[in-house]
Amino acid sequence: MVVEQKNDSPVGQYAPDFELPGIDGQVHHLSRYLEKFRVVAVIFMCNHCPDVRLYLERLKEIQASFQGEGFTAIAINANDINKDPEDSFEKMKSFAIEQKLNFPYLWDPSQDVASCFDAKVTPEVFLVDHAGVVRYRGRIDDQPENSELVQRHYLRDNLVALLSGKELTTKITEAIGCTIKWREDKK
Repeated sequence: MVVEQKNDSPVGQYAPDFELPGIDGQVHHLSRYLEKFRVVAVIFMCNHCPDVRLYLERLKEIQASFQGEGFTAIAINANDINKDPEDSFEKMKSFAIEQKLNFPYLWDPSQDVASCFDAKVTPEVFLVDHAGVVRYRGRIDDQPENSELVQRHYLRDNLVALLSGKELTTKITEAIGCTIKWREDKK
């Protein structure tokens, strides 16, 4: 696993490149995704978090709606499996099949990538433009419990703006969810 840069406040800065194993048996690099896609959403998530589960259908719908427009989502699980065994690499594979994920699901066992992004919770989104710059950090939308009550579609609206070459109106929101389960040496 390789990480190239530590960011304290990633919005407006280059996203740290990474090399992480995916549940598909492949090694994934952010830089390679940026060669293929105009916008990449790096989403820190895990298997056990109720907030992640509330958002899965919305994330899959966003992926399906925008994948033909130069977009992909990439999910990363960085939780310490000693603190939450439900987030093991093997269980990530089962979770992805059960939930019918339509985007890559990667494992960050060293937690270096999560640390470099300064990720705090699951789910937390970082929208990265084609140049590798983080343009948005935060929540998916303003209503985790009920998708029908959403008034602010942060991820979707910022994605549309980036794909249209427009300036983002909201660049940072406070992500709400389960805290990342850090290893003792990462605290």
